[in-house]
Amino acid sequence: MERPVTEDDLTFDHVPETDQSFENALAKARDGDRLAVDDAIELLTTGTDGEGIDRRRKERVLEAADRRRAEDVGEEVTFVANLNNNVTTACNVGCLFCNFKDAAHTFESEYEAETAGFTKTPADSREIVSDAVDRGVYEVTSVSGLHPAFALDDEHLEILRAHPEPKEVNFKPPERYGTDPGTYADQLAAMSVDGVHVHSMTPEEAYHARRGTDWSYEEVYRRLHEAGLDTVPGTAAEILVDEVREVICPGKIGTEGWLEAMEAAADVGMGLTATIMYGHVENEAHRAMHLKRVRDLQERVDGAITEFVPLSFIHRNTPLFEHDVVSGGASADEDELLIAVSRLFLDNIDHIQSSWVKYGDQQGLKMLSCGADDFMGTILSEEITKRAGGEYGEFRSFAEYVDLISSIGRVPVERSTDYERRRVIDPDEPPFGPELGPKADGTPLLEAAERTAPADD
Repeated sequence: MERPVTEDDLTFDHVPETDQSFENALAKARDGDRLAVDDAIELLTTGTDGEGIDRRRKERVLEAADRRRAEDVGEEVTFVANLNNNVTTACNVGCLFCNFKDAAHTFESEYEAETAGFTKTPADSREIVSDAVDRGVYEVTSVSGLHPAFALDDEHLEILRAHPEPKEVNFKPPERYGTDPGTYADQLAAMSVDGVHVHSMTPEEAYHARRGTDWSYEEVYRRLHEAGLDTVPGTAAEILVDEVREVICPGKIGTEGWLEAMEAAADVGMGLTATIMYGHVENEAHRAMHLKRVRDLQERVDGAITEFVPLSFIHRNTPLFEHDVVSGGASADEDELLIAVSRLFLDNIDHIQSSWVKYGDQQGLKMLSCGADDFMGTILSEEITKRAGGEYGEFRSFAEYVDLISSIGRVPVERSTDYERRRVIDPDEPPFGPELGPKADGTPLLEAAERTAPADD
């Protein structure tokens, strides 16, 4: 039996070696010059001329990024009233960084044990979103496993049913399962309640929604947009370098496919976000290459990317950790440098997000002084990070946002998904709740009795 790959076995063509110097790279960043990949590598490593991170150099990078943040977007820290409604954990792609999924066969009616995961019907999703909208939420984010019964719409479902080799297209009919998730179009229509903004259908999900057809990504996203999709989350990006993807997610969409899908979504008129998931097997060269590909994509989509979201890998409970491919995630120094270099490198993306789900409150606030200016959203439910071993709660109230942001001398601002609508919040004028949505009147989203204590309380 072949021994599984471990951390010591990994070798890559791209390594963090450059002909640039740290001082030259920092000078370019301070002067506002457009950075190259080698510059980003020098800043992310605090210089390839030495081992480990030099803390004094790191502080100089953070200072440059914080100055750039102030110049670009000022002192506002934004957040949004949103809900996560992930439809299903059923998936059989086998990404090694993920513990959100549950093996798809465990959802089948004939499976003898009870599955550990969940699937929601369109009716379930509508009820969940309707309740959230009544409370004042105006964005729903939905990212789900690649359920074998999922089809784009009724036409796609019939194509998959007629396919001569359904296994080749990862399809099993809905009646094989205890719960029918409906089609992607069904779910999007169900979540489109009272003008709520639907942020869903990653490039990986779009890939799943066109399997077994010759449809273009433009056709797929056009149909999804007509069904109720408003904007597309640029997750499933992980690291946009295929030699890394071959290790952590060999069954997933490749770099070029991800970029093609994102361009297609923009071409049919939808806004985008972009992400990086770092701190696993990749090195600083891969991180820098990823930033370059996102910046180039933003040029091609004419500014459709509204924000960049660094996601620090949560290693606990994931196959990468359990199989000794990684021994941990990114350090706090690496987190801070990734945020900072994102701000300095992505000169055509205005907003950099700090994730309190990934970093926690204290470090999340620190990121707002490293180049970030957005602090996510209320979320109400968050399953993906929690199932991977994340320690930081599932809900953030407006009152908590106001208190946290004010504590570092910044200005709390409620925003819409696309950043077009903003409400500056006066910390001296409670109560605090959302006001931008169709049913948002400033009432707190949850009463104290309804709150579930975060895991770190």
